[in-house]
Amino acid sequence: MSQFKYLIIGGGMTADAAVEGIRDLDASGAIGLIGAEPDAPYNRPPLSKGLWKGEAVDSIWRKNIDRGVALNLGRKAVALDPRTKTVTDDRGAAYQYEKLLLATGASPRRLPFDKSSSTDPGASSGTSPVIYYRTLRDYKSLHALTARKRRFAVIGGGFIGWEVAAALVMNGREVVMFFPEETIGARIYPAELGRFLNQFYTEKGARVIARSQVVGLDKVGEATRIHTQNHGDFEVDAVVAGVGVLPETALAQAAGLAIDNGIVVDEFLRTSEPHIYAAGDVANFPNPVLGRRMRVEHEDNANSMGRAAGRCMAGAAEGYTHLPFFYSDLFDQGYEAVGELDPRLEIVTDWKEPNREGVIYYMREGRVRGVLLWNIFGQVEEATRLIAAPGPFRAAELKGRLPRAA
Repeated sequence: MSQFKYLIIGGGMTADAAVEGIRDLDASGAIGLIGAEPDAPYNRPPLSKGLWKGEAVDSIWRKNIDRGVALNLGRKAVALDPRTKTVTDDRGAAYQYEKLLLATGASPRRLPFDKSSSTDPGASSGTSPVIYYRTLRDYKSLHALTARKRRFAVIGGGFIGWEVAAALVMNGREVVMFFPEETIGARIYPAELGRFLNQFYTEKGARVIARSQVVGLDKVGEATRIHTQNHGDFEVDAVVAGVGVLPETALAQAAGLAIDNGIVVDEFLRTSEPHIYAAGDVANFPNPVLGRRMRVEHEDNANSMGRAAGRCMAGAAEGYTHLPFFYSDLFDQGYEAVGELDPRLEIVTDWKEPNREGVIYYMREGRVRGVLLWNIFGQVEEATRLIAAPGPFRAAELKGRLPRAA
């Protein structure tokens, strides 16, 4: 049985950041890592952004994992016994720990009619004709297809959907987008901005089929025929799905840890078992700025929470108080955002140029709950301070408030 002072389950950005946090305070304690993917930790955002713009694949690799970590890759942790502080993987190997971090992340939702199996822990798609875009292997599969295929379908109008669709169009491929909502990003953007994006993507060359429900697909030779509920059938060469993710909580739940939209942690990122921590996409944590619990699936949270968890495991008594930000690229449009982006809230817009540059405030009871900085950068800290402010604010008071000079 392998024995570690610190054991990390998960091989993504959160895990790598946790190693940094541990090594901040403990230069020599033994660290072990169990990762389902065959690859060492890498930066995930470039898979739908920079790599499609010519960045080298070698640029995505993380570095902290080289700081004295015993890697066990291509393995899945299948059992956790908090009483004996033991983890067992799918090859029967056992690991004993003093402190454990669950950085198990999230897995792509599958289309309800897709009954194909997914037996390879290093790939999200398995035997499915659909690429459930999430991993480096998924990027390599899709990139290889673009060398010999022309027509691509993207199912989903969220982050993965709009980023992958833009990447494929910018690489000269025909793209048709399907999503059940009225607009791209309908769960984040106000309706006005969403309608602009539908038209913007159309002008860029994508075919946007809004309010469309994909209900099935069939292989037709080397092609795939997509069946929709109300827009007929479409034949394409390849299909990418980005229909959301689910936190990987099965291991924690079987071990008796508290679960509620992820693994429940306290301000020090401890689970209901004090020697077990959780961080990243899988963790449901209290945020003092918004005054509520949240679970965040973005890079900044993976990096900041992972490092905080590592430091707490190594003995730091530091609460995690960070409000994570996120960002995205949509062709030549881009943004940074922080807080609660829910279009059902009161929306206050402050455009320099409508739908091209400006700030969108998401309000509740006179307080700013979220800020979307559309083609405005370097203002996340100011936006976070605004969210933390007690208010109340009137719409007129927010006009011209951001951006501020650096």
